[in-house]
Amino acid sequence: MRLKSIFTNSFGILISRVTGLGRDVLMASALGASIWSDMFFIAFKLPNLFRRIFAEGAFTQAFMPSFIASSHKGVFATAIFLRFLLFLMAFSLLITFFPEPITKLLAGGFDSEQIALTAPMTAINFWYLDLIFIVTFLATLLQYKNHFATTAMATALLNISMITALYIYMKEDPQTVAYALSFAVLIGGLLQVVVHLIAVYNFNLHKLLIGGWKYRKTKDVEEEKKHFKSLFLPGILGNSTPQISAFIDTLLATFLMTGSVSYLFYANRIFQLPLAIIAIATATVLFPAVSKALKNNQEEKAYANLHQAFWLLAFLLGAAMVGGILLAEPIVWLLFERGKFTSLQTLETVTVLQMYMVGLLPFGLAKLFSLFLYASHRHLKAAKIALYSLVVSVSASLLLMHPMGASGLALAGSIGGWVLFIFTVKEVGTDRFLEIVKSKKSLYFIGMMLFFSLGLYFVNIWLLTFIR
Repeated sequence: MRLKSIFTNSFGILISRVTGLGRDVLMASALGASIWSDMFFIAFKLPNLFRRIFAEGAFTQAFMPSFIASSHKGVFATAIFLRFLLFLMAFSLLITFFPEPITKLLAGGFDSEQIALTAPMTAINFWYLDLIFIVTFLATLLQYKNHFATTAMATALLNISMITALYIYMKEDPQTVAYALSFAVLIGGLLQVVVHLIAVYNFNLHKLLIGGWKYRKTKDVEEEKKHFKSLFLPGILGNSTPQISAFIDTLLATFLMTGSVSYLFYANRIFQLPLAIIAIATATVLFPAVSKALKNNQEEKAYANLHQAFWLLAFLLGAAMVGGILLAEPIVWLLFERGKFTSLQTLETVTVLQMYMVGLLPFGLAKLFSLFLYASHRHLKAAKIALYSLVVSVSASLLLMHPMGASGLALAGSIGGWVLFIFTVKEVGTDRFLEIVKSKKSLYFIGMMLFFSLGLYFVNIWLLTFIR
């Protein structure tokens, strides 16, 4: 297992997520959990949804196996890049000219005045999708070369751009702050493109792309493009269950009390921190290695990586899950309760965070096991499993949103995460899973969870007496 690469990637993601939390702290202080924060999060939701699907899922996990197997890598890569970029640019132009219909889809609970105010921000933010596709494409080429640091740390540029905008416009009216954040998103996206272009040049990958363009008419890659398409379309669903679920939850939250969209956003940001630096960082590093091992019929080598990574994720995610549940109130208080973010809003966000944390371990481990489905080109199976999870999650959201509010939506997402994990393990091989857990490490894990829970329980009591 590539521990050095995993920790390098984790460190880069940690920098990005820490700056992201800094951004959210300033945003909470400037906008609180208000109608303007809800409107900005709605406008940013769609491009951010696609960013997570592209950057952390469907594109990379369909493109990487196809790229590895391609006989004309440069031509294939260039053809895929141009096809996607032209489609996204056309889509972005459509949203620019007609932003209100898509905004209505994003915020069904908003009235016509709120839709009209949100629509221009939706048009601005949507162009971030074009930029992040370029970043994702270049990042996948860098992953092929086992270089992860640039991509891991680049998201910090987006956060720094938004932090700068907040610092400059913090004292302005909420509408000005929301628009400043929207334009900062585009500036951050451009900065990410620039640093990836520099990295691609340093690894001489630009020669691959230039050669691909030069010989695009002399090399036949039609079959490879068809194969990629057959992997990508089911991969969209297979990789995006948590994002689609969160997207639907945001839509449903617009029918709840004002601030519900913001509670979900702030709590999810905390939830995403351990998920990203532990599970996503590990899966990103292992995926090229697992893909190459399976292509070369080295199955035992691939599964040895799974065995080692499982326990790394189990211990780290287990500790983060317990910590997030028991220390939710001190965490939210420390990060957000200042300025326009009130103590009541803290308590609302706490319950949402606790419900999200119930799903941290299954989502993280499902990410690991799903590598083997994508590396072995079983994208359709992964898509079916994701569909089961999504149906359960949405059904639970509809049942829980009224009795529990925003926290019910978060709990529904966690229930979907457990369904995703169980079915993914079953497809990869229950025998493989049982072989892993039939180990002394299982006893160590249970003991650690019990000891850690007891210790954090008393820590939480002490912190709450200090806060209150």
